[in-house]
Amino acid sequence: MKDIICICGPTASGKTGLAVALAKALDAEVVSCDSMQIYRGMDIGTAKPDAAEMDGVPHWLLDVAEPGEDFSVGRYVKLADAAIADVHARGKIAVVCGGTGLYMDSLIKGETFAAPSRPAQREYVEHIAEEKGVAYVYDMLKEADPETAEKLHLSDRKRIIRAMEVFLITGMPLSWHNEQSKKRPPKYEPAWIGLNFRDRNKLYARVDRRVDEMLEKGLEAEVRRLLEQGIDPKTTAMQAIGYKEMAAAIRGECSVKQAAERIKQASRNYAKRQLTWFRRNEAIRWLYVDETPELLPAALRLL
Repeated sequence: MKDIICICGPTASGKTGLAVALAKALDAEVVSCDSMQIYRGMDIGTAKPDAAEMDGVPHWLLDVAEPGEDFSVGRYVKLADAAIADVHARGKIAVVCGGTGLYMDSLIKGETFAAPSRPAQREYVEHIAEEKGVAYVYDMLKEADPETAEKLHLSDRKRIIRAMEVFLITGMPLSWHNEQSKKRPPKYEPAWIGLNFRDRNKLYARVDRRVDEMLEKGLEAEVRRLLEQGIDPKTTAMQAIGYKEMAAAIRGECSVKQAAERIKQASRNYAKRQLTWFRRNEAIRWLYVDETPELLPAALRLL
């Protein structure tokens, strides 16, 4: 059996429950792969597993950043690599579990990324964007890295600035770094298990139930507390599904009921995007939750 198992799939499909069950069956530990569960104090809206759900199984990569921090995929890969090394050093299996496809693929491929962010270069490009507009920076990028510029829309301010920053730091276009990354063999060769539903409406019903449960557990109070702590509503963390919509309700821009419906719709759309992402991976062996009464025995058979 491989010493890394990846469990992926859309939100509310039961990934955490299966990961914990597998970990207990195989004496493994779970490495979370969720771009929002990394943030401290963001528990309800991210469906972060609590102590009862973790059931004594060690979980890595939860609560490793503050909500006001910028957190990159590169930082995730570095932390997850260290976690996996720790798990393997003790002779155990690592179960990488989550629905953030970019993080999971980047970890498995061993992508080192073009360059760590440097405040001086970032601030320089940000200053140009503020003074002369993003379109000016975009024109700079078209000169320095036309291939990357062609893939970016003018509205994608964050990626335009990052691509220009990479060029200033390394002297090489981001497209070149990406091409070099593709040539390297994967760092890990995991066993992949994906969770899905034959009947998409059953998945959407689970998504809606999860949102209702979040509201019952106190999602509004959680978002209100974060705002009272001074967390900027424009930060990446506060733009997460559930937090953005509830913050709007707290500001009086809509009712809590309206926010809940918007969260449900956004979550359903996100589930569709997750499935689109993971379906490109031909190594994933799929389990259909609505056809599989017992997920653990089915997953063990696949492994």
